[in-house]
Amino acid sequence: MTLTVADKWPARFPDRLQLYSLPTPNGVKVSIMLEETGLAYEPHLVSFDTEDQKSPEFLSLNPYGKIPAILDPHGPGGRPLALFESGAILVYLAEKTGRFLPADPALRYETLQWLFFQVGGVGPMFGQVGFFNKFAGREYEDKRPRDRYVGESRRALGVLNGQYTARRWITGDALTIADIAILPWVRNLIGFYEAGDLVGIQDFPHVTRALAEFIARPAVARGLEIPAPTPAA
Repeated sequence: MTLTVADKWPARFPDRLQLYSLPTPNGVKVSIMLEETGLAYEPHLVSFDTEDQKSPEFLSLNPYGKIPAILDPHGPGGRPLALFESGAILVYLAEKTGRFLPADPALRYETLQWLFFQVGGVGPMFGQVGFFNKFAGREYEDKRPRDRYVGESRRALGVLNGQYTARRWITGDALTIADIAILPWVRNLIGFYEAGDLVGIQDFPHVTRALAEFIARPAVARGLEIPAPTPAA
C-alpha cells in the first residue's frame, strides 16, 4: 500500500491549505506568509526529533525530505496542488493572493532577484555559520571552514545593509516575499545560532533595523511560532 502524507497527518479541515513544517527559518517563511495573507490553513508539525521528515508519508509529498511543504486542495484550475521548496511556495502564495509580489513587471523581477539571493546565498551561508558555531563544527581545530562562511555571511549582510539603507524594505516601501524570506534567516543567525558577535552584526545597523520592524508585525510574531510543538504527554 502506498502511504500518503494524510496517513500520518490527517487533516481536521481538509478544505483548508495544509502546511507541513517546523519553526525553522525556512519553515516560518511560509507560516508568516500565511498569517500575513489571512489564508485559511491547517498546520502540521514535522518533528526532526522523531525524523518525521524521513517518513514515507512525508517523502510522498517531498521526496527530498525537507520542510516546509504544502498541499492546497484549491490549487490552479481548482485541482489539488502539492508543493515543496520555500521559495516556490512563497511565489505560489503571493500569486494566489495577489499580495507581497508587485504586479509591475520590473518590481516583480527585482523582488524575485532578492528572493533567489536568499535561497542561493543567505540561507546556505548562514546555515553553515550556524553549524560551525553552534554544533559540531565548533570542535574543529581548523577554523578555515568556519572563517570562510563567516566571511561570506558578512559579505551577504553588507549587501543587505546597503539595500536596506535607503529603503524601508528590500525593494522599497512595501514588504515583499523577499523580506519574508531573508529576515527570518537574519533572526536565526543572531538568535538560535548565537553568531551575532562572530559575524559582527553591529556593523549592519540597517539590517537589524529592518529585522526589528519585521518581527514587530503581529502576523510575523504569530508565524514565528507555527507549527506549535506537540504538548508533552
